[in-house]
Amino acid sequence: MNQLWQDFVTSAPIFLRALVVTLELSAASLAIGTVIGLVFALLKLSKRRPLQWLANGYITLIRGTPLIVQIFWIYYGLVKIVSFDAFWAASLALAAHAGAYIAEIFRAGIVSIDRGQMEAARSLGMTYAQAMRRIILPQAFRRIVPPLGNQFIIGIKDSSLAAFISMEELFNWTMRRASSTFRDMNYYTIAAIYYLAVVILFTMVVHWLERRLNVDSTEVVS
Repeated sequence: MNQLWQDFVTSAPIFLRALVVTLELSAASLAIGTVIGLVFALLKLSKRRPLQWLANGYITLIRGTPLIVQIFWIYYGLVKIVSFDAFWAASLALAAHAGAYIAEIFRAGIVSIDRGQMEAARSLGMTYAQAMRRIILPQAFRRIVPPLGNQFIIGIKDSSLAAFISMEELFNWTMRRASSTFRDMNYYTIAAIYYLAVVILFTMVVHWLERRLNVDSTEVVS
């Protein structure tokens, strides 16, 4: 236990810097993933079949393949066409992966809104986009806060896979320290403590947001 505490203290400066990189990576990927999710949710709800096929194809492809494979696809494949570093390769891969799941969350939230509200908005002279932006999406967002929060927490933990393309984030430094000291369990335990602290903090933020928006548990979209 003394050695674990000593390792925790001595590695704190490096691990805290790596944690900042992890949070930056998670924030970038989740912000992009939310945009991707909203776009593909709207495409899936479109009345035009080609757009529905496009959205279904994307969601099926992403959900049917491992995240680590998607990270390697982008890092070793797309980077040959468009030049970007490991941070943005990992961010795009994580965003593409989260976007497929967020699309289904947005879709479920939107269809849970009574169809009569769209018809009422259109009868008042609003375009489809105006009705969606002013009437439907604000209500849908309120209902999807819990599952969206869960997806964000999953995204933070998934960011550890970026270590396999040499991203110097928390898990990458954990593997380095474990292999150089041969105290594997100590450093993986320390990494678990950092991830757990971040997840608990983020969970508290999501619960606060739920209370702030007065989300009724009976309205939660699973």
